[in-house]
Amino acid sequence: MRYWRREWQAFTILMGPGTFWLVVFFLVPIGLIWIYSFLDRGPQGQIEWVFSFKNYARALEPIHLLIFWKSLWISAVATIFCLLLGFPMAMGVAFAPSRWKNLLLLLVALPFFTNLLIRTYAWIAILRTKGYVNETIGWAYDGIASLYAGGDPTAFTPYEPIEFLYNQPAIIVGLVYVGLPFLILPLYATLEKFDRSFLEASLDLGAGQWQTFFKVLVPIAMPGIVAGSLLVFIISLGTYLVPDVLGGTSSEMIGTLIARQFGASRDWPFGSALSCLLLYVTFIVLWIRALFAGRGNSGAF
Repeated sequence: MRYWRREWQAFTILMGPGTFWLVVFFLVPIGLIWIYSFLDRGPQGQIEWVFSFKNYARALEPIHLLIFWKSLWISAVATIFCLLLGFPMAMGVAFAPSRWKNLLLLLVALPFFTNLLIRTYAWIAILRTKGYVNETIGWAYDGIASLYAGGDPTAFTPYEPIEFLYNQPAIIVGLVYVGLPFLILPLYATLEKFDRSFLEASLDLGAGQWQTFFKVLVPIAMPGIVAGSLLVFIISLGTYLVPDVLGGTSSEMIGTLIARQFGASRDWPFGSALSCLLLYVTFIVLWIRALFAGRGNSGAF
């Protein structure tokens, strides 16, 4: 492979467009938001160029830290559920016969072919009091209760719909639905390269099914587990649409709080400070992951 300094013209041509795109549409907007986070909001919502740290001090008030903590907790729970559901699905795709793999991968990626807003609103039809879940439960409940009551409808209490919508469980369901493909695909990429002879060797040497799973398969799949979990956690932490559509007034997350500052409140400096704090948290998580990855490669772990 040629050294890039000797072929700097080709290197510039290949790297130039992508670098330009990242600088103009990624670094510059983030830099503007970072600058805004140190400014003030005027009486009419305009930005006043007065340098201060009061937006960060306000962002660290208990009421906003509670929203941060709630967002971290909901994102962690959604990531755990994605892992519990996604690992078996990734195994199923990776270990499936070759003729079925492309179809299974298409089914995993199929949600990406539909707009996220439409898919999120579809959960309202599923989870609302007169939605498909409540209607199915009500039909089963009334049928079983009527059977035991001898067909007398006055002998049992009619089914009362359950509030599945506009609460934290509804947000977790929506986040799991959105994040599941992002965990399955990295796991599949790791498991696809897995040598199955390791599993056979472990079983031949006397290990049980669960021992083989936890001591052979999980450690080898750990890069995919970590990459997919981080991806789902970061997406869930900064999401706006799912908590806004499926969550209630008591289920506000940091994404909806930031959106409200840039929208109805017209407080761009405070919204920028919240966005930067969220960005700092994301960088810290990625730094910790890189730190442990570096120690693992050096043999410390």
